[in-house]
Amino acid sequence: MKAALLWGALVLSGCGGAGGAAGEAPAPAPTVQEQQCLAAGWQRGVVQAEGLPRLVLWKAPAGAWTRGAIVVMHGGGGSHTNFCAANVALIEPQVRFTEAALAQGFAVFLLDSSDQVSDDAGRVCGKVWDDEPRARPNLDLPFVEAVLVREIAARRPVGSHAGVFLVGHSSGGFMAVRTATRHGALVRAFAAVAAGDPYGWTRDCTRRAGDRANVAGIGLDLETRLQITFPGACEAASYPRERAWDGLPADPRPAFRVFHHAEDGILDRSCVHKLRRQLAARGYPETTPFELTGGARSVDAHYWLDAYNAPLLAWFAAFAP
Repeated sequence: MKAALLWGALVLSGCGGAGGAAGEAPAPAPTVQEQQCLAAGWQRGVVQAEGLPRLVLWKAPAGAWTRGAIVVMHGGGGSHTNFCAANVALIEPQVRFTEAALAQGFAVFLLDSSDQVSDDAGRVCGKVWDDEPRARPNLDLPFVEAVLVREIAARRPVGSHAGVFLVGHSSGGFMAVRTATRHGALVRAFAAVAAGDPYGWTRDCTRRAGDRANVAGIGLDLETRLQITFPGACEAASYPRERAWDGLPADPRPAFRVFHHAEDGILDRSCVHKLRRQLAARGYPETTPFELTGGARSVDAHYWLDAYNAPLLAWFAAFAP
């Protein structure tokens, strides 16, 4: 189904749930974290897509958006509020990213994943993005497309820069790549933070000991069938199991840049290298990767880090001088 848009008074008031049109699910009431973001000046919107009410928080500088708009997709198990509610030390670098973006003249749109994504066996994976190509309708592409095509344009003041930039972290980074390769004509540039190739991996969402309450399962590389946490998991001489890339490539294609830590213990560096190789093979122009090094391999190296913020914004700004 096409995405139906329910912004209007909900955005103007900045709070509250909203009933959908006939047959549409109502929007949930704002969470405590959303309320914190709303109190900080963010506005809330709802997009009905694939039968689900999908949430957006957005904020813009006063006047024209001199640098364009950035669309942000959070990591698995997280929320769009991770980029605007600074109540946990772990996510403070993400909040500092959006604060810096706004100060530099970007508008920022924070998109929230659903918790309804399922794997090929129908097992629910939890709070992740629907980045894999599957036979069933995609839960996220209609939602993201509605934001890119209509919602940003409807809110962009006269005299603003028209550039739209995508960035996603972890699961959101996989989804940012999927979106940019499907809707390249709508995107000026995209960045993947601690993310890999959405067409070359799969999820097995069998719940395992140690899984987070709202995320289940593991990610596997399609070529090696190794879990993406393992060293060298995505190393292969060729990619015969790569799923078909969808969408019509834009001409010119949007530029991309990867940001990651070499000692990431959640997504092995080989999976980032695979993403770069696959994008380059399809004509997407690359800017030199931003790679952090040093320390022991760890989960902590997978998180969004303050070191990414300035170079990421400077890179986007280069397309919107």
